[in-house]
Amino acid sequence: MNNLFDSIIQKDKELLVFLNNLGSEQWDSFWLLITNQFNWTPLFLLIFYLVIKSFGWKKGGFVILALIVLVAFSDQFVNLIKNSTARLRPNNDPEIQHLLSILKRPQSFSFISGHATTSTFFSVFVIFLLREKYKFIYLILFFPLIFAYSRLYLGVHFPIDISLGIVTGILLANMYYFLFKKVEKKLFV
Repeated sequence: MNNLFDSIIQKDKELLVFLNNLGSEQWDSFWLLITNQFNWTPLFLLIFYLVIKSFGWKKGGFVILALIVLVAFSDQFVNLIKNSTARLRPNNDPEIQHLLSILKRPQSFSFISGHATTSTFFSVFVIFLLREKYKFIYLILFFPLIFAYSRLYLGVHFPIDISLGIVTGILLANMYYFLFKKVEKKLFV
């Protein structure tokens, strides 16, 4: 079993080195822009606008509060996992760091990706909320995909960190939406 785990980790490192080395200097500033969550503010403002337009101020305010709680919970959940697993980030991994193009040097741990988990959690939950009102809302899925890929490009996460972050985000969004609907029924009958 240990050999299988070691083999998977080694393949994960090899895949990251391959993907990271596909980049070029001319794209570096673009991916640094993409990875910064504050640069996505226009998307978040659009979502807030669509929520208020769809649900009105009272229920819309509740939905926006739910989105804020979602992000805070996801951040803390990811940090708990990162600190429990303590996997080094690629930029800090002595075995491969010299093979990577590293544009950021975070010191926290790698597994799982907070960018992938939280952006997927947020996006899938928003789709559940708005899918009946806006067919184009599915386009929001480009956000977590591009956001998460930026982490590979920058050399700060492994593919497994990203993949399992996305899966975790999908699972959390489903559970959170189920809970949200129960609370919503009690508050807005």
